[in-house]
Amino acid sequence: MRAIVLKDGMGIDHLHLENRDVPKAGPGEIVVRLKAGSLNYRDLATVNGFGRTEPGAPLVPLSDGAGEVVEVGAGVRRVKVGDHVCPQFFQTWFSGGPSLAAISQPLGGPLDGCAQDYIKLSAEGVAKAPANYTAEEAATLPCAALTAWRALVVEGNIKAGDTVLLQGTGGVSIFALQFAKAAGARVIITSSSDEKLERAKALGADLTINYKKTPDWSSEARKLTRGYGVDHVVEVGGADTLSQSIMAARIGGHVAVIGILSGLVKDVNVAAIFSQNLRITGISVGSRAHFEDMVRAIEVNDIHPVIDKRYPLEEARAAFTTMAGASHFGKIVLNIA
Repeated sequence: MRAIVLKDGMGIDHLHLENRDVPKAGPGEIVVRLKAGSLNYRDLATVNGFGRTEPGAPLVPLSDGAGEVVEVGAGVRRVKVGDHVCPQFFQTWFSGGPSLAAISQPLGGPLDGCAQDYIKLSAEGVAKAPANYTAEEAATLPCAALTAWRALVVEGNIKAGDTVLLQGTGGVSIFALQFAKAAGARVIITSSSDEKLERAKALGADLTINYKKTPDWSSEARKLTRGYGVDHVVEVGGADTLSQSIMAARIGGHVAVIGILSGLVKDVNVAAIFSQNLRITGISVGSRAHFEDMVRAIEVNDIHPVIDKRYPLEEARAAFTTMAGASHFGKIVLNIA
């Protein structure tokens, strides 16, 4: 089988196509024939060395994928051959809240990820894909969609009439836009591109802010909410945007901290956090139970992901280069089958 392997260094140029043996399922295990995968910023950061505890060890990247169960080991009852499934990002977080044990085994680093033809997993480490989805669509869900779902629905308790502020037009933000609209919320979205903002409007965004033209976008968000501030912020920017997210939120609002696009560390306005009684939640994807709840909502509301670019597995380097350029709108997919 084919596999994209990061080896002999860090960076996109160190991704290589290799031939490997097809794995065999042992007791409690399954083998999934992967048909598609999708890229997240986390995958790019991992390829570039972020968070690697064994930087010299070969790694198959890609946290997200979808495919068909082709073999089940002894004792497996959760799934059967022929089921269409999504490997879960956290292989040991099944339900409940996060814990060290639950989040210690993510795909795409340290565990080998989905940039390969076949993957062997615990039968507990997958969930059924939406019945109305293609493999390409299902491959976008395990990280980006589930992160947006947990930020707004699980931790944010979003309700009709709420106002949500989203940063940029990458995978998490576009899924958050779709989930927010399905919940009856109003959405403000930011981007440096007027063209992308128009595309976001076509998906249902109510108000837009070009942060290049309006650098003080938190004040603009307050103006757009008659001075009250927004109920939810999906904070994907990181160090350089967190302070503005705090200032954009209403008293008692919720800021879901997800991304590190602009860095890791910066001064934070602590006084604004307590004076506005904000709730700030760190979000790192979610559990299998969260995923299953999300799939039911996706099927009921007929929500489909926005896929911007597609590449064959052999062109993984080109896909990662596109991710690094940040020109995409929605998701970047690798066709594996």
